[in-house]
Amino acid sequence: MDTKPLTIDGYLDTVPTPGDAPYTARFQLIVSPTDDIVDDITWSCTTNKPWIAHALLNEIQPGDLLHVSGVLTQPDNPTEPASFTVEALKVLANAPARALQEMVLDRYGDYVVVFDADTGTVPVFTALGQWVGMAESPDAIGTLIEIHERVNGGDT
Repeated sequence: MDTKPLTIDGYLDTVPTPGDAPYTARFQLIVSPTDDIVDDITWSCTTNKPWIAHALLNEIQPGDLLHVSGVLTQPDNPTEPASFTVEALKVLANAPARALQEMVLDRYGDYVVVFDADTGTVPVFTALGQWVGMAESPDAIGTLIEIHERVNGGDT
C-alpha cells in the first residue's frame, strides 16, 4: 500500500454518515481543481477523530467549503479505490442556508429522520446519533424503526 499526506479544499457533497466504529464518520468531498465541472473529483473520506466526526454529524452541512488534511492510501491493487483518512478539518465557508421547506428534521420518539425535498428516501438515526438505516420512502420509516428496536433493543 502506498500512503501520502494530502491537504485539499473541497465542498461537502452529501450529509455525512456515522462510520462503522464509534466516533467515526464517512463523507464525500467534491474537489474542483479548475472552474470547469468536468474536472470535479469526488473523494470518499473517513475520519476516526471524535471531534471531526461530531462536527460532521452535527454542525457541518452539504455545500460547506472544507479544508482537510490527512492520509491518502492507494491499495496495491489499482482497481480498488483509494481511501482518504481525514485527520484535520477546518470550515472555510458555510453553505448558503437552504430554504426551510427543502429539508426538515422530525422526531419519532427516540429517532430522528431527515425529510429532503430532493429525494424520496429518508435517513433515520437514533436521537443519540446512531445510524439506523435509509427508509426507501416515508411509509417505510415505521418498519425500519421497528426492525431496529427488535434487533438492538431501542436507542443504543
